Amino acid sequence: MKLWKKNTDSLKEVETFTVGKDREMDLYLAPFDVLGSLAHIQMLESVGLLKKEELTELQKELRSIYAEIQQGQFSLQDDVEDIHSQVELLLTQRIGDAGKKIHSARSRNDQVLLDLKLFLRSEIEGIVKAVLPFFELLQAQSEKYKEYLLPGYTHLQLAMPSSFGLWFGAYAESLVDDMTTLKAAYEVINKNPLGSAAGYGSSFPINRTLTTKLLGFSTLNYNVVYAQMGRGKAERVVAQALANIADTLARISMDATLYLNQNFSFISFPPELTTGSSIMPHKKNPDVFELIRSHCNRIKALPNEITIMTTNLPSGYHRDLQLLKEHLFPAFKIVKDCIEMAGLLLSNIEVKPDLLKDEKYKYLFTVDQVNQLVLQGVPFRDAYIQVGRSVEDGTYRVPEHLEIKDPHEGSIRNLCTVEIRQLMDTAIASFDFETVHRAYRQLLQTE
Repeated sequence: MKLWKKNTDSLKEVETFTVGKDREMDLYLAPFDVLGSLAHIQMLESVGLLKKEELTELQKELRSIYAEIQQGQFSLQDDVEDIHSQVELLLTQRIGDAGKKIHSARSRNDQVLLDLKLFLRSEIEGIVKAVLPFFELLQAQSEKYKEYLLPGYTHLQLAMPSSFGLWFGAYAESLVDDMTTLKAAYEVINKNPLGSAAGYGSSFPINRTLTTKLLGFSTLNYNVVYAQMGRGKAERVVAQALANIADTLARISMDATLYLNQNFSFISFPPELTTGSSIMPHKKNPDVFELIRSHCNRIKALPNEITIMTTNLPSGYHRDLQLLKEHLFPAFKIVKDCIEMAGLLLSNIEVKPDLLKDEKYKYLFTVDQVNQLVLQGVPFRDAYIQVGRSVEDGTYRVPEHLEIKDPHEGSIRNLCTVEIRQLMDTAIASFDFETVHRAYRQLLQTE
């Protein structure tokens, strides 16, 4: 079954090529296609395009199909092109001609765009729910290991003292900014495209404001041409937000891989969280972190893939956009899996104490010594030269006592864990997922 079928069939090879993996990808959209149809038919009845009894029949069967999807009892028949066709076919088989009316005043273009936005909105919520416990773990580890000093590097050369408190806390705060950009993506997604039809609106007297409310959107994509131009842009914006989270995960994974190396030997993990070698019995390889790094670097490439795939498209719908689903949809699970695995390892990390007592780290304290001289009244440039000369002539000694007065915000002695948590709480609260949940409950209620 095809929604566009008339009297002429496409060549089988053409049909196979154009459908591609779309049927597989459409299963991601199945529950959202039903939710979109529930809102659409309620609007159709309100403007006189459906009878009240037809609406009641359609609602009952759509809710039944939704339940089948949730229970894993739904699939696309072999001769059915896509999710939209499958739902309409089931409705027609079960209740007759009323099922054929469900497509009035919409096109597959705005139908799939709506499904995409509902899907992306749901997946963003899933990412937020995955990030929060990981953030909390990083903050807990930051406080637990705040007294454990760590060599800080620039250019991979020894720089200044850091701490594991700062290290864990840095990635916790990175996730705050990641949530901020994810919220920006959510705002782009959370606009209703339904009613834009093929990209030029409808001659029916539809009520787009009503479907916006019924689906829990914050507002409309008002201009119908832009609504369709949003296809591709929506995916790219979400992919960029995912790429930011992936960058945080890839970077902490690279750090952990480096710190586990015997030449650093800053951290260790239980043997069961590492892997071995087929010929070297001593090996404890950080395969999990290496795979997280690689998975996340692929996610970081995703916005560019989408940009290239949509380059030079004029306004209006183009079949190129179908392929974006294959690239974007699996990315959400990959990111969530990487968060889960990073959390597993970092919750079992063993941090080595007293690292900076090793002689090779003595130059980490040169800046602190310069600052101590400045506090005693020596001009900074003179203090810098004095300490620098002691390094060059071999007379430099690590100072026995380095007094830190009034440590500034975000430093080793003042991690600002509470303030960072407040930033995250504000970011999470801004999503307002409950508005969507409430709208869906009302669409699905059987009374």
